[in-house]
Amino acid sequence: MDSGLAALLGATIGCVATLGAAIVSGRVQARSQHTQWSRQHRRDAYARYLSALHDRDIAMDAVLDALRSDRPDMPGLDERTDRFVSLAREVHRACEVVILEGPESVADAAERVAGASRDLSQVARRMVENARAGDTADKAEHMVLAAERERTLYQAVKDFRLAARSTLGKAE
Repeated sequence: MDSGLAALLGATIGCVATLGAAIVSGRVQARSQHTQWSRQHRRDAYARYLSALHDRDIAMDAVLDALRSDRPDMPGLDERTDRFVSLAREVHRACEVVILEGPESVADAAERVAGASRDLSQVARRMVENARAGDTADKAEHMVLAAERERTLYQAVKDFRLAARSTLGKAE
């Protein structure tokens, strides 16, 4: 074989190998970047959801605090209830992103939080309606039920955090 032809063949094989390595390396890097981008996007969605939950829970605490009074300030209670409803809508919007972006385990955990939130909200709604009507007959029973529902909600939020951490690769 002619030395020029051998050099040309060697150079061609070297170019093909280098090009192949570059393509493989580029694909691996693109996949890694996409995985990191996806993880960051999920983390941001989970953080927004947890932040919205926190704000909404503070608003719910304000409603329940107002209801503890023997004679709740109705305009103040209505204002607190309106704030709670507004923040609950924010939670719902943030939850939709979590459900779209996260895996099934995180979506299921978010659905459990939504169910526990709904259960607590129903008790609070009955308490607000009773306060408007001046009916205090079931107040003590409703306060106990609200406390139980708050504990259930707290546990559901803890479970959501664990599912989110696991998805993000931060499981303990």
